[in-house]
Amino acid sequence: MVHNNDNLDKTSLFSGMKRMVNSTRAVGGIAARLAGEKMGIPINKASHAEELKNILGNLKGPMMKVAQLISTIPNILPDEYADELAQLQSNAPPMGWSFVRRRMRGELGPNWETAFDEFSHEAVAAASLGQVHKAKLHDGREVACKLQYPDMISTVESDLKQLRLLIALYHRLDNAIKQDEVYKELVTRLQEELDYKREAANLRLFSYMLKNNDTTVIPNVIENLSTERLITMDWIEGKNLRSLITPELDQAHRNNIARALFKAWYIPFYQYGVIHGDPHMGNFLINHQNQLCLLDFGSIRIFQGKFVKGVIDLCRAVETNNEELAYQAYTSWGFKNISKETMTVLNEWASFLYAPLTQDKDRYIQDDTDPDLGRKLANKVHKGLQQAGGVTPPREFVLVDRSAIGLGSLFTRLNAKLNWHQLFQEIIADFDVDKLDQEQEKAIELARVPPPLE
Repeated sequence: MVHNNDNLDKTSLFSGMKRMVNSTRAVGGIAARLAGEKMGIPINKASHAEELKNILGNLKGPMMKVAQLISTIPNILPDEYADELAQLQSNAPPMGWSFVRRRMRGELGPNWETAFDEFSHEAVAAASLGQVHKAKLHDGREVACKLQYPDMISTVESDLKQLRLLIALYHRLDNAIKQDEVYKELVTRLQEELDYKREAANLRLFSYMLKNNDTTVIPNVIENLSTERLITMDWIEGKNLRSLITPELDQAHRNNIARALFKAWYIPFYQYGVIHGDPHMGNFLINHQNQLCLLDFGSIRIFQGKFVKGVIDLCRAVETNNEELAYQAYTSWGFKNISKETMTVLNEWASFLYAPLTQDKDRYIQDDTDPDLGRKLANKVHKGLQQAGGVTPPREFVLVDRSAIGLGSLFTRLNAKLNWHQLFQEIIADFDVDKLDQEQEKAIELARVPPPLE
């Protein structure tokens, strides 16, 4: 039985007030400086951005999570802020043992400790929304217990109000990419991430979708020890990706990791219409069998087959320089009232992102030796969109774009050299819209995934 405890933390009111002051100070500081710059008052964005990162880095919960998210979405904030926010990692200070005991009692009841043979008093990892403890069951299985911080639902609402104010101000000053739908998408996905029962269903979903892919490991959920705020799953032993990517890592190993990442992300998307929207290094391990282990399944989105077809169509349009097919692709994604000028600018960005998938040869994800090429092109596209009157990205586009950029960054850091075109073609070889929708329905039903919050 799951028990609730409304008095888990006597200091929650004080903590909430302190958090509100800190987040308001952070957002208000950016707002004031951006407004001042518009009026001709010069500011040191780099210095202020570092200050912002330090403030947000001390806040558990959605503000830190949102900061990580928006750092990967082009032109939602000035470059200096995005660069600093990108450095935020899930390293919030952990809850102490006495507090953890109260939280666990609230989730599993007063005798919760009898469910475990061992339970670590210290957190083995602290993230933006919760922390992880290692434990052992009575049958000897080692498990990871991911326990959510308290008051996250109310904290989400408070923090997102601050974010909305910031985005609204910035885009009064810069109309190139209108972020109304992006904001809505971030709100919905964050609300879903707070429901660990939904995340448990996502684990079951990915286990099913990748059942024939032996390069990837998905932990099993311990159902009777999981709730809406606690998820207990298999403990996965392995090395994190950050520690593996060193000059000593040989090319074959680099390529194998990149190939496993590509399949783990794009088999679910192109065959089931499901995307994992959070490809940052902290979400993977490489085990002793050199398999890729996925650890976090909160940021997941499900698409209809026609949207996935639009992604494939745009790739073909780039490959064949077919403007009519490109237009169909953008409209199937949900872009509205796209002018020819706007589409020309968007195609320039699409050509950069899709280049590896259109060239049938072994290559690095970015062949050009200029490490700043992507940033330069993004700035060029941004200016072009401003001149064309701006564009409103559909909310469905957010996590797909974020995954593509995040994976591209990982492939670049790995310095992997593969035939990306062949990998892509193997995955989409039997693509059919109706087949995808049928396979998706079957997978969701088997995994018992709740409907999306729309």
